[in-house]
Amino acid sequence: MIDPLTALAAVKGGIAAGKQLHSMSKEIAGFFDSVDDAKKTHEKKKNSVFASANEEAMDTFMKKQAAIDAEAQLRELIIATRGYSAYQELLKLRKEIRIERKERERKERKEKEEMQETVAIVFVGLLLAILLITAILVYFELLDLRELFG
Repeated sequence: MIDPLTALAAVKGGIAAGKQLHSMSKEIAGFFDSVDDAKKTHEKKKNSVFASANEEAMDTFMKKQAAIDAEAQLRELIIATRGYSAYQELLKLRKEIRIERKERERKERKEKEEMQETVAIVFVGLLLAILLITAILVYFELLDLRELFG
């Protein structure tokens, strides 16, 4: 994933070259993805049991701050070129997409868990069937031995 400042530079470069914001949706989406990734990485490192190294903590903190600064610059850029309402619309859309993504991830996790449960149930069922068949065969084999020696 690219860092937020590189993604912001791509957006600024496109605007400077005369591109319209609506034609730069991929660049803007990449920017927001990189900002979210930087924030998420910082939270993971911050809450990690192994995050005792000050250098690593400072690195993730600085990346998160750079992402916040870049986000503020993009906000100013969009407000300056399209107005405050356009920026609010972008934030609303971003929030909706984030909610949809989380819901999709939750559904995928649930489906995976259900599949694992189904596989476990089928496996246990097959194991029980094999044990039952083996027990029946052993029982009949013992009956045959009793008749032979009986």
